[in-house]
Amino acid sequence: MSDDSPSLAQVQSTVDEWITTIGVRYFSELTNMTILTEEVGELARIMARRYGDQSEKPSDANRDLGDEMADVLWVLAALANQTGVNLSEAFERNLEKKTQRDADRHRNNPKLQ
Repeated sequence: MSDDSPSLAQVQSTVDEWITTIGVRYFSELTNMTILTEEVGELARIMARRYGDQSEKPSDANRDLGDEMADVLWVLAALANQTGVNLSEAFERNLEKKTQRDADRHRNNPKLQ
């Protein structure tokens, strides 16, 4: 990741600015949740066909995996904005929770050895 990569706070701010100027307004939270599910499905389809056991369709062969991930991030940031979630703070809390909970769990997992 380069030094000029946006922080999660900047991503949320950029999404908000774009939606309120170019996009006119936010879709409802339920609509955005549905869109998020759709975007995750598109990402899953590419992953399953490119890295999993399914064969890749010609229409999916040139799909940009990073662009699909960015679509997921975009809608997630929109939902965070709508519901008052600061993703930077939530990520830090989540990382701390995982670090405490899983400090030895994965290291002691024989499946990962």
